[in-house]
Amino acid sequence: MDQQKRRLTAEDLYRFQTVSDPQISPDGQHVIFCVQRVDPKTEKKYTNLWLAATDGRHPPRQFTYGKQDDTHPRWSPDGTQIAFLSNRQDEKQAQIFLIPLHGGEARPLTEPTGSIATFAWSPDGAQLVCQFRAKDAADLEREKDEQKKKLGVVARTITRVDFRMDGSGYTPQEKWHIWTIDATTGAATQLTSGDHHETEPCWAPDGQHILFISNRHARSDFEHDATELHLIPAAGGEMQQIDAPYGRKFAPTFSPDGQHIAYLGRKQTGKWYQNANIFVVSVHGGDGQNVSGAHDIHFNSVTNGDIGGGPDMSRPQWSADGRTLYAIATLRGDQPLMAVSLDGSAIITPAFSGGPAVVGQFSLSADGRKITCWGGAPTDPGQVWLHDCDAGTTTPLTQFNADLFAELDLGQVSETWLKTADGYDLHGWVLTPPNFDPTQKYPSILEIHGGPQTQYGRLFMHEFYYLAAHDYVVYWSNPRGSQGYGEAVAGAIYGRWGTVDYDDVMAWTDYMAQQPYIDTARMGVTGGSYGGYMTILIIGKTDRFKAAVAQRAVSNVISFYGSSDLNWGAEHLMGAEVPPWDALDAYWDMSPMKYIGRAATPTLIIHSEQDLRCDKEQGEQVFIALRRLGVDSELILFPEESHGLSRGGRTDRRIARLSHILRWFKKHL
Repeated sequence: MDQQKRRLTAEDLYRFQTVSDPQISPDGQHVIFCVQRVDPKTEKKYTNLWLAATDGRHPPRQFTYGKQDDTHPRWSPDGTQIAFLSNRQDEKQAQIFLIPLHGGEARPLTEPTGSIATFAWSPDGAQLVCQFRAKDAADLEREKDEQKKKLGVVARTITRVDFRMDGSGYTPQEKWHIWTIDATTGAATQLTSGDHHETEPCWAPDGQHILFISNRHARSDFEHDATELHLIPAAGGEMQQIDAPYGRKFAPTFSPDGQHIAYLGRKQTGKWYQNANIFVVSVHGGDGQNVSGAHDIHFNSVTNGDIGGGPDMSRPQWSADGRTLYAIATLRGDQPLMAVSLDGSAIITPAFSGGPAVVGQFSLSADGRKITCWGGAPTDPGQVWLHDCDAGTTTPLTQFNADLFAELDLGQVSETWLKTADGYDLHGWVLTPPNFDPTQKYPSILEIHGGPQTQYGRLFMHEFYYLAAHDYVVYWSNPRGSQGYGEAVAGAIYGRWGTVDYDDVMAWTDYMAQQPYIDTARMGVTGGSYGGYMTILIIGKTDRFKAAVAQRAVSNVISFYGSSDLNWGAEHLMGAEVPPWDALDAYWDMSPMKYIGRAATPTLIIHSEQDLRCDKEQGEQVFIALRRLGVDSELILFPEESHGLSRGGRTDRRIARLSHILRWFKKHL
């Protein structure tokens, strides 16, 4: 190791500046984007806007200041001002603000009377459309009375199964609706109302209509795939449904001539492992066209990383001439931006080469000749990138965290493909620690990703480098059930979790055990969510690992049903397709708790108390069972945190989590 360099620490989490949501100006001359930082004294996270010139002649500069969250920046069509969301007036309620490009104070455009999820400028810049949810009447009434406000909610009446969401808590009674806002006066007009959500609004190119998504089914909480495209006049009036193939629809966008709509969706219903495809349908309705259906590619963002900002999703975007669609794909450890040519038989190719391995949010200049995107890599948690279509160049516009990484020796990552016994091509990675000596024997840690319909990829994972910094060899793979390797691979465990996926994880372990630098007496395993599921399954089926850390796990598929914010959707996630009372054996066969009586591996269980995705009772069941069996075990619970603790939780708790993991492995390995 370079004597001037050091190893990564858990406390380095305080130093990361995380980049997100780059938006290029209509003329292609500037990019506005978000940068988040952590205040170590208060443990609060703040986000401000930064501005970069696309010619690269000057370094990016901070554009807004203050201890608040400034997010979702969007250029006005003439490029003279930027609308963004900010909680600078009310910490708990973000509103739309406007700020001039060439200087001046940000001014509020809306009042804090509810929540704004997203918004977009009208083509003429005179209005914005937003997705807005008003505060519940009961909450407004309680806020008027200080005593009632202090006492809080007395009782909740729940009539729908989608009554809570991880990271958000209980779902308000009010629905998301579509509003327009005058860009000068802030006057707001409600276009939709009623007992259905209307989401993801966007303008028709002529500014006369607004497109949005809505599930109007009488039992929409049970008919997840009954989402449809709707149009409503921008001036108000009757909405109309656009006839399109049945099935889940999201991320819609108009073609430049306003005659077609592109959106993401699935070919069939109820099978969550299936590829998200790109569909194009006429605004007049009809059969539509699955333009990516002939290609076995998943068009969505599901690559795992653990530093905020991350590879979030953007809607597909049209080229200026309407002949090409741009969309993000999950593909064999990469997450490229793909160009889908609509001439002829939808030719799909990477939009550019030589750029980041994993692409996130992206945007195009008005003429489509410049593309900006978020991009990450194995040794970089994310930058703003620019692709110049005319010059054919792809370059980073930012270098956040460069000073930090200049201090660090992270170790070395290598990539491997392994043929399993039944012929599956298993893709994985191995991280060796700094100062690695291949003649020595090392303890090792197997990491297993969540989902399972996600992928590990060529993206920075702080946790892996942290463990390697303490002289562990860390290794991970994408077993069957993962996305990015084709629909058949993702669907291979549909209705049979814990079968071929378990075989793949153990084949990867066997491969590592054969490496001369691995001490087979000191092998550990950990994972979160589905990775926690697999960790618990492993300790019930084998004793080859000397220590395990199961995080935010699913352990009992029967009790997972209904205790998760996925509610009855567990049928589609796991592939049982019927409720547990009609298939008790099938659910139990997929449950790690079925095998827990054989467990002897020292196991640490980590769970968040406000995890609504995998309720803490899932971890508690394992802890009680292991203690009953006399197995060395501990349960660590994190108050206030949700399922996403490892990626976006309070920083001191993220550090404590890493410290507990390291402590456990040091004790037993």
